Amino acid sequence: MSGNSTGPGVRGSGPAGRVASLGSVVFDAPDPRASATFWRELTGSGPERVDDDGWVALVTPDGWGLDFQPAPDLVRPEWPGQEHPQQGHLDLRVPDVASAVSRAVGLGATVLRESPEWTTLSDPAGHPFDLCHAPDNDGLTVMGLTYDVPDASAAAAFWSQVLGDPVTYDAEGVAMLGGDRPLLFQQVEGYSAPRWPDPAFPQQLHLDLEVPDDDLDAAEEAALAAGATRLPGGGETFRVFADPAGHPFCLCQS
Repeated sequence: MSGNSTGPGVRGSGPAGRVASLGSVVFDAPDPRASATFWRELTGSGPERVDDDGWVALVTPDGWGLDFQPAPDLVRPEWPGQEHPQQGHLDLRVPDVASAVSRAVGLGATVLRESPEWTTLSDPAGHPFDLCHAPDNDGLTVMGLTYDVPDASAAAAFWSQVLGDPVTYDAEGVAMLGGDRPLLFQQVEGYSAPRWPDPAFPQQLHLDLEVPDDDLDAAEEAALAAGATRLPGGGETFRVFADPAGHPFCLCQS
């Protein structure tokens, strides 16, 4: 099954059926300031914002929001196993993988697996990321966020409805959405889903999505119609959901 911008009967609250737009990738972190420092230095991100509750927000030079929320009891992913699996990771383009790996390790990253075209590392909090060979790239840029899922086609179809971005690739257990901030989906055998807020199956990261016109009621209706599940939590300015693969996300007033 391959998705396009919207499915039958699903209406978003923004252009082209969009329910919401991608605001930021939010990582759980035992020490948000330390995680933000690593990612700021790795990506060359701009000045950080620190909230009273310890939440730290960055914006990369190519426009990706990377946020870090306090999670003192974070269960670190142990990629590539599925006992404590990764749930998602950032793919980063670099012109020289060896040089970028050396720099990342110097900042505190750990090498997990090397291959000719990319190397997988983890940041100091344990979140995996890939440094991918892009010889024509001007420095380091974010290619996209990749989710582990049980069904890549179904995941892409759901997120295409929510974000209003087309499915640009769907084959052999891998799918991808286009747009300014691409999402990718890789099919994993024996997939283990996050079940937030169950502490035995905690989240590692989530997406904050910005709702057009701040209409949370309309956005919630559209997200549920697309296949999302409402989760506990939230407040006057945001609501919490899970996608069909169990990945949490928030619909937020901008």
